[in-house]
Amino acid sequence: MTRNTAREIAVHLAYEWSFSDLPVEEFLNQQLSAETFSDLAPEYELYNEMPNEKQLLYIRRLVSGVSEHAAELDSYIEKYAQGWRFERISLVASAIMRVAMFEMLYMPDIPHGVAINEAVIIAKKYDTPQVAKFVNGILGSFLREEIKE
Repeated sequence: MTRNTAREIAVHLAYEWSFSDLPVEEFLNQQLSAETFSDLAPEYELYNEMPNEKQLLYIRRLVSGVSEHAAELDSYIEKYAQGWRFERISLVASAIMRVAMFEMLYMPDIPHGVAINEAVIIAKKYDTPQVAKFVNGILGSFLREEIKE
């Protein structure tokens, strides 16, 4: 499994967690099990292989960080989604942007360009080309205005 696949799984889980009442650790323990991967594999190819220990830590860090910093990340999305109320943004696009913004803010080992590029690729896979452009625009503005290199 590549880091790209692990990131995509993290986006899935960040999205799903937004509908869960479980604490994030309990949710992740449930979702990152061999049984859950086996159940999801027929429907989603990215669940065909269990992540290794390093990938599991990466996924857990992303999803836990997104849940911990959700209000902060959402305020950035709202700030840069000019002309859009946060409620109008698809939950998939929100999850994608939360993961990318968390990486840019709190994971200095991830190049910012990689976080944005991967977010756009995931957006293209799960949403329309217009949403992918929207995600790219918001993340680009966020990077220029908020991230001090």
